[in-house]
Amino acid sequence: VQLQAFGGGLVQAGGSLRLSCAASGRTFINYALGWFRQAPGKEREFVAVISWSGGSTAYADSVKGRFTISRDSAGAAWYLQMNSLKAEDTAVYYCAAEWGYRKSAATMSRMNDYHFWGQGTLVTVSS
Repeated sequence: VQLQAFGGGLVQAGGSLRLSCAASGRTFINYALGWFRQAPGKEREFVAVISWSGGSTAYADSVKGRFTISRDSAGAAWYLQMNSLKAEDTAVYYCAAEWGYRKSAATMSRMNDYHFWGQGTLVTVSS
């Protein structure tokens, strides 16, 4: 089972990027799918999660209104649309998946709950 995150890069402040996470070896139906990030010198933190059904989402306060998480119905890919990027969004972004059948997105924001992780993609926002 492999999760591959891609779509990172260098962007100017105020710009946009779309991250993707692709699953290989299996799909993640009935799983919550999330994004986390780790800035230089800081701990990894929650960014966004979408529930098993796609019916609910949750975001870190720092990205609310700017980032949007989505997923495909097959549980094979999920995305993070990032708009109005700021220098403080600079980080390595990781996708993750965890069993979340019938759980709301709000209950799936704890990093330690996740067992499946991608390798990360670097987002650099220049000010």
